[in-house]
Amino acid sequence: MTDKLERDRYVNPYTDFGFKILFGTEMNKELLISFVNSLLGGKEVIKDLAYLNSEHLGTSESDRKAVFDVYCENEKGEKILIEMQRGEQQFFKDRSLYYSTFPIREQGQKGEWNYHLKAVYVIGILNFTFDDSCNNYYHHEVKLVDMITKEVFYDKLTFIYLEMPKFNKRENELRDMFDKWLFVLRNLSRLMSRPEALQERVFTKLFEAAEIAKFTKEQYEAYEDSLKVYRDWKNTIETAELKAEKKGRIKGKMEEKKEMAQKMLQRGFSLDDIAAITGLSKADIDNII
Repeated sequence: MTDKLERDRYVNPYTDFGFKILFGTEMNKELLISFVNSLLGGKEVIKDLAYLNSEHLGTSESDRKAVFDVYCENEKGEKILIEMQRGEQQFFKDRSLYYSTFPIREQGQKGEWNYHLKAVYVIGILNFTFDDSCNNYYHHEVKLVDMITKEVFYDKLTFIYLEMPKFNKRENELRDMFDKWLFVLRNLSRLMSRPEALQERVFTKLFEAAEIAKFTKEQYEAYEDSLKVYRDWKNTIETAELKAEKKGRIKGKMEEKKEMAQKMLQRGFSLDDIAAITGLSKADIDNII
């Protein structure tokens, strides 16, 4: 077991292994039910869930394959698709919409059929932000809406997105099960003990399932592999962000130098003096002229 695993007490839910062991196993189905119910805010009360095949090929073998993190069905036959998104993708929203078509199309029936569909929920737990307009707006619930009346046009297709980096509530600020579940997802791998605010029975089960010391040897190895993949991905993202930030700073300084050079030209400074003061080449200064 690595030093990192020896220091951590609880599994990282952003790893494939961590997410699956908490929410993708029959043994811990109670955790999934509680989490999904907290997102629905009491509008729908799910009593039971059945795990479905998470790999889909579409309507023909030539269709692109889709693999969901967790795919399940409640007692009403409604489909629930859950994805842990670790990094921002260029066409993330397109992917969400595309994935929603699989549980819709698989309801099609041969022969006589009136097109009656069960509801589909697509839940995205995002380890990034896609809406920077409001730092406190981290829970998005999206439906098809009539743009004139602003009323829901079709209530059987729901997209729920959780921008986890925006959730920064402390333990004493947790008000309901929704807050508590997001607090757990955001902080689990950093905790060394179960917080006092999480006294519900479902969290007793969660902390027992998440405790690394209780893993079997095979589970340790699988978690180590999953954690390495997560770290490599995280380092790649952070490196790309640092490079972009550095590039932005360099570009900004260059623009400042060019602005200064332009003012000096207007005041009659020589090219040699401008080059010496700003650090720009004469070619750069000529382009400004």
